[in-house]
Amino acid sequence: MNKGTLLRWYRTMMRIRVFEETVNEKFLAGEIPGFVHLYVGQEAVATAICDLLNESDYITSTHRGHGHAIAKGADMKRMMAELYGRETGYCKGKGGSMHIADFRIGMLGANGVVGGGINIAVGAALAGKLLDNGRIAVSFFGDGASNRGTFHEGINMAAIWKLPVIFVCENNQWSSTTFYRNSTAVEDIAVRASAYGIPGLIADGNDVFDVYEKADEAVKRARKGGGPSLLEVKTYRVKGHFIGDPEKYRRREEIMEQLENNDPIKRFVQRVTDENLLSSEELTQVDQEVVEEVKNAVEFAQSSPFPDSSQAYEDLFVEDGVQ
Repeated sequence: MNKGTLLRWYRTMMRIRVFEETVNEKFLAGEIPGFVHLYVGQEAVATAICDLLNESDYITSTHRGHGHAIAKGADMKRMMAELYGRETGYCKGKGGSMHIADFRIGMLGANGVVGGGINIAVGAALAGKLLDNGRIAVSFFGDGASNRGTFHEGINMAAIWKLPVIFVCENNQWSSTTFYRNSTAVEDIAVRASAYGIPGLIADGNDVFDVYEKADEAVKRARKGGGPSLLEVKTYRVKGHFIGDPEKYRRREEIMEQLENNDPIKRFVQRVTDENLLSSEELTQVDQEVVEEVKNAVEFAQSSPFPDSSQAYEDLFVEDGVQ
């Protein structure tokens, strides 16, 4: 990996981390309404995979979607404004955290429905194949979604038609408040790929290098017309299911151990500095620039107007005159 790639990865991971930590702070201060699900601790996944994609490629996200949006190139100012419920947000302040989308960069949307983005990605991949436009699709979802019907239906259809789609299961070990092995019959979700005759890959989700290597294999397969792959990235959700979650279902010591020994950003910094790939000065400069960027996003959101009540029924799907 050249220095430019490494700096780009670090910047993306830090943009996600600082954005999410700032959102956590502002939510607890009462400035952000609604429910918010943070991506802290999973930054290596979105960073590595989206770095392999073109702007025209598609992704679908989850209720924990800020990291995917940022890694795909979404505007943090518009994201923050949406979280603040302001008119300048991606959904004009009416969608909130779980509905951020930007079709111009192939971000087909976060989704409040568990597993709701899987079949959307399959549809996007089908469109790409029929139009022969070279686009591929990536569906991000959690371990809990792998037990839903959409997971099996989507993979089955994609395998039959050899669609250019990659199913990325972010196994962060917790399906809301339930440890994944209490609701999932297999240790490795990737083994389910064999039922559909497609590759099942496993990556260390907290190692951006490993995620990139395994995802690169799946992306190349999709681009060459080889069909779909299932990539399981084993990571860990260090924050609660949502901000304010009392987390009575797990030990605090478990979280602290992950933060100390398995944080994806710490691991990246340790490797690149040990191998003299990046200097501490270069990393510090990125830190400072990212903090300033997120600060500007907050100021943009805070200074933006709320949507007028007259806009409540605008931008809705209308069929036969009924909204």
